[in-house]
Amino acid sequence: MRFILRALKWIALLIVVAALGGAFWLYLYPPALIRMGSNYAAKIVCSNVFLGGREPQEVLRTDVQAPGHPLLELMQVQVYPQDATVRTGLYGVIGDGLAVYRGGTGCAAAPDGLSSIPETVSPHSPASRNTLELWPDGLRIDVSQNQDLAKILDDIKLTGPGMRAVVVVKDGRIIGERYGPGVVNFEQPLLGWSMTKTVTAAIIGAAVGEGLLSVDDRNLLPEWSKDDRANITVADLLGMESGLEFNEDYGDVTDVTRMMYLEGDMAAYAAAKPLQAMPGERFSYSSGTTVLLSRIWQNSFDDEKTALEFPRKVLFDPLGMDSAVLETDLSGTFAGSSYLYANARDWARFGLLLAQEGEWQGQRILPEGWVDYMRTPTEASGGEYGRHVWLHGPRANLPPTADPDQGFDLPEDAFWLLGHDGQTMTIIPSEGLVILRMGLTPSKLGYRPQALVEAIVKAVRQTEE
Repeated sequence: MRFILRALKWIALLIVVAALGGAFWLYLYPPALIRMGSNYAAKIVCSNVFLGGREPQEVLRTDVQAPGHPLLELMQVQVYPQDATVRTGLYGVIGDGLAVYRGGTGCAAAPDGLSSIPETVSPHSPASRNTLELWPDGLRIDVSQNQDLAKILDDIKLTGPGMRAVVVVKDGRIIGERYGPGVVNFEQPLLGWSMTKTVTAAIIGAAVGEGLLSVDDRNLLPEWSKDDRANITVADLLGMESGLEFNEDYGDVTDVTRMMYLEGDMAAYAAAKPLQAMPGERFSYSSGTTVLLSRIWQNSFDDEKTALEFPRKVLFDPLGMDSAVLETDLSGTFAGSSYLYANARDWARFGLLLAQEGEWQGQRILPEGWVDYMRTPTEASGGEYGRHVWLHGPRANLPPTADPDQGFDLPEDAFWLLGHDGQTMTIIPSEGLVILRMGLTPSKLGYRPQALVEAIVKAVRQTEE
């Protein structure tokens, strides 16, 4: 009996030593999945604290942990306002997640530490808007007397789980809006995720209009000059048909998650990818593609600070998108695939620009025909995609071959901005409609906003009869 007790003590001691050794090993050499999760948590908390004024633990709980990987449940966060940094880690110590706030270019994940901080721009001071003037000139909205529209916006089955904002614009005026729990008011910046890709396409349109770029440009990056990647055009990248290899799957360490949370220079990572098809032959949706486009248009400027100020100069300021912050990575390249924060009304301003064919209050913001170019289906996508816009609504849990709009009565000219976790904006030029829906709605919940859009279109049409 004494021998058995002694053996059990040794076994228990070995278990404790192994556990301590394992924890020490994880601390020194955390796996990529833990480092990725730590940097993701730091980045999301950083942006929402410094741009949105939210409470860090609430952001960690609702935005990071609730919809995310089980490992994220073990993350702890610490904000250092004096250094404008956020640190996270598994149990607060494993993974060493780090993000830094840099004013007008927002927050950036810092997987390689803070050894070099590139040039940034000053935070934008919002203009004072008259509360008596109608949006978009002022803050007052033209609330519709259509009771059917009000019922639609109050129907949680139509607006979906995790809804944070719904804004309906008709003929240039907001006729209805709703905000979900946790959204303080209409001024709170919300992350558009991949809706940001369409904003990048608009910025490129402005660059084309100023003669900085052409959609036919080739030899876009020096590292592509000695192989077939030299034949990739700006148009190929806009249509997601560059032929570059890139894994866009989420939830694990793949190309997209590694690029965004384990690489300080996202464009360099994406640029190093080889071709898996010839340019123009195959459609492959890729956040790396959009980051490359950001770097390419930024390279058209001799001065990096001028490039950093370009989105506000040509797009955000003319539209009055005062809340908009397009964030960069640590190298200074705009994360044009994913990271635009703006309040819902400012997102709706961008949608209105597209609905008005690139004009704003009589001023041409985008070149004539650019919006038509964006929504023209590409052959490689089989008609699903234009140039950084979708020509159908989200699939959610439907198989890739399914028609996501089947069974819904939607106008033929509708096109979509789609983003992670339920961000959608539907532009319907023939109806003068922009329908924005933002939320924290993982695709596993199966929510599709097509029913919401269909109901709103019918309700608005009835008021005109």
